[in-house]
Amino acid sequence: MTSLSRARVARRIAAGAAYGGGGIGLAGAAAVGLLLAEVQLAKRHVGNGTDNYLPVADGLYGRAYDVPGEPALRLAVLGDSTAAGQGVHRAGQTPGALLASGLAAVAERPVELRNVAVPGAQSDDLERQVALVVGDPTRVPDICVIMIGANDVTHRMPPTRSVRYLAAAVRRLRTAGAEVVVGTCPDLGTIEPVQQPLRWLARRASRQLAAAQTIGVVEQGGRTVSLGDLLGPEFAANPRELFGPDNYHPSAEGYATAAMAVLPTLCAALGLWPADEDRPDAARREGFLPVARAAAEAASEAGTEVAAAMPTGPRGPWALLKRRRRRRLPEPETTPIQPAQ
Repeated sequence: MTSLSRARVARRIAAGAAYGGGGIGLAGAAAVGLLLAEVQLAKRHVGNGTDNYLPVADGLYGRAYDVPGEPALRLAVLGDSTAAGQGVHRAGQTPGALLASGLAAVAERPVELRNVAVPGAQSDDLERQVALVVGDPTRVPDICVIMIGANDVTHRMPPTRSVRYLAAAVRRLRTAGAEVVVGTCPDLGTIEPVQQPLRWLARRASRQLAAAQTIGVVEQGGRTVSLGDLLGPEFAANPRELFGPDNYHPSAEGYATAAMAVLPTLCAALGLWPADEDRPDAARREGFLPVARAAAEAASEAGTEVAAAMPTGPRGPWALLKRRRRRRLPEPETTPIQPAQ
């Protein structure tokens, strides 16, 4: 699928989400139905070798930067098993811990992490998760990271519904005063046990949803980072290193790869980079585009960021497309201090 055709599909899905539509399919229900046997075959292979253990990474990171009287930054992580860090066994290997440590090093301030992500979550669980992190108005996060979408594709949630739930979550977090960064739907076509033609359908559905998610998030004032292609070619080239023992969730190296891509956008959202880093670099093919085109391009390239730019243009809202350089992550504390209740 070309970037322009993906942009058209993403625009239709996002419009359906905004105006209450629900009948736009990703890969076609009939085609998916014909492949149920292959789905069952893939399920026999995916998930073997995991005990569903989830390390608890909540706590205070960057203690060396503590200054009496200066509050820590608050980071909340929401979403599904990827956001929760399923597949690794040390708290410091989870994406939340990696991002908290990296953010503390850049900001030179401690970062208090709270992770409410749940394995198996679909986008309709975001309302509950958002309520957990903004329930106390005195402890609203400074910034939230959401990773969601894979289960929406595998459970065939209509994409308009999926985007509607995500956009509502971003709107609520932004209204509460938090910055929001969304890691869009990963490329399910990279999962090794999935064979053709299901692999092609999974990739197509994942990228279409990722592009539509981008439009919905940016229109609510959030930023997105494409995880699809980030975890695509690199995972495909190094499946033994970047996939965990269940052949589905990332390994510690895979989570670090994703966190390195997301961290620069977190820092940009909080104003921690020099101003010139937010200017588009023509040499890196960055620039201002209609949001649907920016979303389609981001869905096809590793770690691409999309953020709101101008309120509107001849073809609707515009966005800034950035290809930020990945940042090396510091080693997280092995035993983060648990926050006071």
